[in-house]
Amino acid sequence: MSREYEGKTALVVGAARSGAAAAEFLLERGAKVVLTDRAPREQLAAHVEPLVARAGVAPLVLELGGHRAESFRGCDFVVLSPGVPASLPELDHSRAAGIPILAEVELAYRHLKGKILGITGSNGKTTTTTLVGEMLRGGGLRGYTAGNIGTPLIRYAASSQDADVYATELSSFQLETIDRFRPAVAAILNLTPDHMDRYRSFDDYIAAKRRIFMNQCAADFAVLNADDPRTAALAFEVPSTPVFFSRRGAVERGAFVRSGELVYRGPGGEQAVCRREDIRLEGDHNLENVLAAAAIALLGGVDAATLRDSVRGFRGVEHRLEWVADVAGVSYFNDSKATNVDATVKSLEAFPGRIHLILGGRDKGGDFTTLRPLATARVRRAVLIGEAAGKIEEALSGAVEMTRAASLPEAVAVCRRRAEAGDVVLLAPACASFDMFDNYEHRGRVFKEAVLALKG
Repeated sequence: MSREYEGKTALVVGAARSGAAAAEFLLERGAKVVLTDRAPREQLAAHVEPLVARAGVAPLVLELGGHRAESFRGCDFVVLSPGVPASLPELDHSRAAGIPILAEVELAYRHLKGKILGITGSNGKTTTTTLVGEMLRGGGLRGYTAGNIGTPLIRYAASSQDADVYATELSSFQLETIDRFRPAVAAILNLTPDHMDRYRSFDDYIAAKRRIFMNQCAADFAVLNADDPRTAALAFEVPSTPVFFSRRGAVERGAFVRSGELVYRGPGGEQAVCRREDIRLEGDHNLENVLAAAAIALLGGVDAATLRDSVRGFRGVEHRLEWVADVAGVSYFNDSKATNVDATVKSLEAFPGRIHLILGGRDKGGDFTTLRPLATARVRRAVLIGEAAGKIEEALSGAVEMTRAASLPEAVAVCRRRAEAGDVVLLAPACASFDMFDNYEHRGRVFKEAVLALKG
């Protein structure tokens, strides 16, 4: 194995799944690795302890429970895990010393063989990326799902082959610190305010997302949402070839809906993707996700004839508008991944009404007043949890009946008492989970456990 990092010191920031994978990759190539995280070692044990066991006598240094400024000044380069923003104050020490700061996906790109299909946007990334991965494999390609879901991209680098194709979910944080990273196909699904607790303005957030196109050329493709004005406008700026998707009308090049059929139009003519009824997912936003996935997969080399079976077999992703159970005629849905206001809007739009909505968590700077029209029209009761409960209550005052709960299981119990047969109980928090849970997956699991306990 190559020892190309012999004599180099790498500071890996973030010691969860991606950070541990990056650390292992660098250790195997001769680097001294300093792995740092603000969380204590016991909280990171699932990722750190296997790494320590594999590292053996390799030069691995753990700095957990807090960051050390001297480590940010004394390394040769920094690798950031996906959840670490480039605004982390300690990174100023590295910048002042002229030390390169790289996203984990940037490190992976420099060593990866194969083709990257990069997918970002405010909402729908995980569903779309997962479906693209299914389409790649269903089309007989060596397709993998990577990035912010599943396996970190760096995990594939050592064994990658030229025929590999990677459906890769990318966050704005990751895109802030790419340098050479160049996806053959890059998609922005939509642009709505998110992470406003981390960015100075919506424009700054958009600028981070737009970096996905920065190294592309005319031989590459930019997949854009024709129905989202901010996203569609990027067609005039990207250096690559624009391809659109739209659920509202035909596009000159890309995927759209016509008479109940999903169609892809390219330079060689039109190809049928599937029928609208082949899609098993709730909500018009998931129609958009399927259109985007089809365009990305076709540009990635999938035969259109295989797409219908992939769409028919796709039942969605855990924690994304996931049906959990029916209890006494009430349907319970888990959309814990709805971590911003726009995602909750899309979740509410998937149901005609009679909704008992569980909202709240850690505020990401969202405008909860934008929920008022849908709350008035479709929500019977909102049950509020977490740090943002007070702000949400103020924003929705007079629009819907509201109740507070001290915990998520208590919120489920409140809904169980108030809901009637034919109603829907929906967890779509419009907030981050970190005030009460490890992550949105943890929050979704707690919700499902509480629902299944009712059923039991």
